[in-house]
Amino acid sequence: MQPNAPQYTERLTAPRSWWLIAALVGVACALMLLPLGGLPLLAGLIGGTAAAAMVVSSYGSVRIRVVAGTLVAGDARIPVTALGEPEVLDAEEARAWRLHKADPRAFMLLRSYIPTAVRVAITDPDDPTPYAYISTRDPQALKAALGKSAPPAIEERGPGQSPAPTA
Repeated sequence: MQPNAPQYTERLTAPRSWWLIAALVGVACALMLLPLGGLPLLAGLIGGTAAAAMVVSSYGSVRIRVVAGTLVAGDARIPVTALGEPEVLDAEEARAWRLHKADPRAFMLLRSYIPTAVRVAITDPDDPTPYAYISTRDPQALKAALGKSAPPAIEERGPGQSPAPTA
């Protein structure tokens, strides 16, 4: 694997039902222009569908990546060294962290149509953000990628102490 190759990548695409709704928005725009004739009707259909499709596409273009020791979630770039242990959240626990357990200071990459998530503490003392909540369809893979990307733990030793022998 190349050093800058992503260890994990996911795109949080919008569900198919949203694309159907985008098409129905185009039909609604066309029906509003029906009294004006056939050409405005066609323009409303094409324009309304295109506008709604752009909104759905932009909302569903968010990416999550773990690359070169950095968690990239949407616009956020968090070094893995500033992260604690990731916690996989099932649908019920993820819902609780979106509602009554949520902290307003937290970074939340939230997509309501994705039931599972990963919550990872931010351990940087200079950052007021307590944790990152990231919606993901494959929380186990994201947790594994964050674990692989973390630097090895350094044993704390006093001055002049040698590392413990390994058997």
